[in-house]
Amino acid sequence: MVKAVVLGASGGIGQPLSLLLKICPLIDELSLYDVVNTPGVTADLAHISSRAKTTGYLPNGDGLKLTLTGADIVVIPAGIPRKPGMTRDDLFKINAGIVRDLVTGIAEYCPKAFILIISNPVNSTVPIAAEVLKSKNVFDPKRLFGVTTLDVVRSETFVAEIIGESDPQTLKIPVVGGHSGETIVPLLSQAKPSVQIPADKLDALVNRVQYGGDEVVKAKDGAGSATLSMAYAGFRFAEKILKAVRGEKGIIEPTYVYLPGVEGGAEIAKATGVEYFSVPVELGTNGAEKAYNPLTDTNDYEKKLLEAAMKGLKGNIEKGVDFIKNPPAK
Repeated sequence: MVKAVVLGASGGIGQPLSLLLKICPLIDELSLYDVVNTPGVTADLAHISSRAKTTGYLPNGDGLKLTLTGADIVVIPAGIPRKPGMTRDDLFKINAGIVRDLVTGIAEYCPKAFILIISNPVNSTVPIAAEVLKSKNVFDPKRLFGVTTLDVVRSETFVAEIIGESDPQTLKIPVVGGHSGETIVPLLSQAKPSVQIPADKLDALVNRVQYGGDEVVKAKDGAGSATLSMAYAGFRFAEKILKAVRGEKGIIEPTYVYLPGVEGGAEIAKATGVEYFSVPVELGTNGAEKAYNPLTDTNDYEKKLLEAAMKGLKGNIEKGVDFIKNPPAK
């Protein structure tokens, strides 16, 4: 029996993510939680003729406890969305508090669950989650993930457009670093199969991968952010975790993890100067089994991108850790 949970299930990402998880044959029970509208979303999804039994809760009446108890995997898209002109950093104060409180619940009710953080800014919210779990003595670095899959998905899509590949999913493009702006580094030189990007299109391609979210915010004209593509990316990574837990071998996906706690990660942490970084990670029955270091094979162009990424990440990570260690005055 596999119980999956979505915290923030009624939102722009939460609803399509919950739909995808509801129709996933690897899930037996799907439990939804949000501060509003969860009963309606739950009732709607419950009419779908798929395997997963669906339940939903609001905060009242021990809702978070009922949602999380017995959970095997928890996906967290909760938080406010970006609005036009808003950076991921602008979201920090509100979303940081939301993640802190939800992860406190996870620490109490399902400390051994796999935790997938979507809530922005991921560069900071994953360290926040780790600090909360450490404070409760239940931190397992192999079970905490920042979902950076959308950056991978965008890379596949945009590269496929340039090279004329009809099926973007045939491309494997490692995207490393973080999950905002210049901290996102697509390692196009390591794409499989190898790709040749015209020199006059390279800068624009990298910029589009890094700032693809802005493209969606602008196109939605104030009506939302990248919700559908993020829901797909969140589901894609959750499905990889579920397959790995069932024993499927050879699953390697880029994800933002606490490097010192994952095999192979200490070397990358030393090279980057940061403890959190997205790299290709082999997934297994216990979660993050091994981190792979793609940084030794980067070209000069990518090295410059990585320098900017590492500089940005240091501040993001420190901000997340400081939020828990020195909480802001209420």
